[in-house]
Amino acid sequence: MGFMDKVKAQAEVGMAKATDMTKAGQEKLDQASAKHKADGMLHDLGAALYADRRGRGTEQTAADVERLMADLQAYETEYGNLEP
Repeated sequence: MGFMDKVKAQAEVGMAKATDMTKAGQEKLDQASAKHKADGMLHDLGAALYADRRGRGTEQTAADVERLMADLQAYETEYGNLEP
């Protein structure tokens, strides 16, 4: 194996590692983004439930609660249980 072949092999190994790290970084970013979205849904759910329990709820509030519950269930199916 010549010098250039060794350089090429090392470059391929380096590119493979860089690709793996990029994928891992993207996965971590996707998880953080999903967590942020879930936090927003939990906030909205809490606000809707609070309004409903304080007697300020409407039909739209009830619909929002049902939609948010379904969205959070879908989140848990994809990402696992929400942490308190």
